[in-house]
Amino acid sequence: MRNERTEGTRHRPRRRPRVAGLLALNGLLLLLLGAVTFGPRAEAQTRARAEYTMIAGGANGALGGVVYIVDVTNQELLAMTYDSSQTEFYGIGYRNLVTDTVTATRGGTNR
Repeated sequence: MRNERTEGTRHRPRRRPRVAGLLALNGLLLLLLGAVTFGPRAEAQTRARAEYTMIAGGANGALGGVVYIVDVTNQELLAMTYDSSQTEFYGIGYRNLVTDTVTATRGGTNR
C-alpha cells in the first residue's frame, strides 16, 4: 500500500539561501549609510535678517519713478523701476555701500 501523502509529490531538494550574497549586500548598504551619515555636511549660506528702507524718487533717463531700496543690515542699495505696460519691476542698479564708503574715504572713485 502506498502512502497517500507522498504519492503525488516529488521530493525537491531545498534551495540553500544565498547567505553570502545577502551578507555582502548588507555590508555594502551599511558602508553607504556610514558614508552618508559621517560625510561632510552641506550648509546653506547664512545671511543676517535685513532691515529695509525704501525711498521714492527719480533718476536721469528713467521714464517713470524709481524706488531706492536700502538694506541697512547688509549695507546694500538697489534701484528699481516699474514698467506698467509689462507689469514688472526692473532693477536699474546695485551698489555695495561698504565698498563705496571705503573707496570714498581713500579719495578714489568707484563708478
